Amino acid sequence: MTLAAWQHDFRTWLTDASEEAARRIGPHAMRGLSVYQNNYRGQLVECLEHSFPQVRTLLGEDAFLQAAATHIGSHPPHAWTLDAYACDFGDTLRALYPHNPDLHELAWIENALTEAFVAHDAKPLPLDTLASIDWDAAQLRFAPSLRHRTATTNADSIWSAMAQSAEPPDGEMLAEAGGLLVWRRQFVSCLKRVDAIEYEAVLHLQKNASFATLCDVLVERLGDEHGVAKAGALLAGWLGSELIVAVDRG
Repeated sequence: MTLAAWQHDFRTWLTDASEEAARRIGPHAMRGLSVYQNNYRGQLVECLEHSFPQVRTLLGEDAFLQAAATHIGSHPPHAWTLDAYACDFGDTLRALYPHNPDLHELAWIENALTEAFVAHDAKPLPLDTLASIDWDAAQLRFAPSLRHRTATTNADSIWSAMAQSAEPPDGEMLAEAGGLLVWRRQFVSCLKRVDAIEYEAVLHLQKNASFATLCDVLVERLGDEHGVAKAGALLAGWLGSELIVAVDRG
């Protein structure tokens, strides 16, 4: 057996517990292989526990371990770092708990907060530069740490309460869907639920960074006075929270 073939069989044994791979490695190695496999799976469970502490608390220890075991059995590590292993756990939770959207969104929040923390750095936009900007030609650039998804439940309230060791509210559907925004502000990952108008504005700017075009969209939806006022309020909020890190000339 070549070294490459042995390595392939060893990985297959770790990830799938393949008896065929174990036989090729040799029956004398079975006891040692079991030790390696237990260590391998134990490290992956610890990775998921560390990445999803609030999901673990919400589900309970037994249910979380069952979900982790299911995930490990169908999702072997796919990157050079364990930091990336948690990104697909939400898919497993959706398959196991298809009728719990609050759980799905809570898992997304925890993973997004971690991703935002290790995202590329970007300096906040100096506010003293705003007066010289030609807003008719301005192209807004969001922080590279920004993550977003549709919000249909109060998962952000559940996460906030649990993060403060408080009793979380019961999961419930929102009267109107909005959005969840996660980004890093200096050294802190931030979470904010926004209404449908702001979420649509964020999505619009990611496709078309033009602030003038965003104003046109909001005016069309809200009317001249309210549309312009809304655009200004959104811009001020994004600048103040360091979501916008640059304004380029179109």
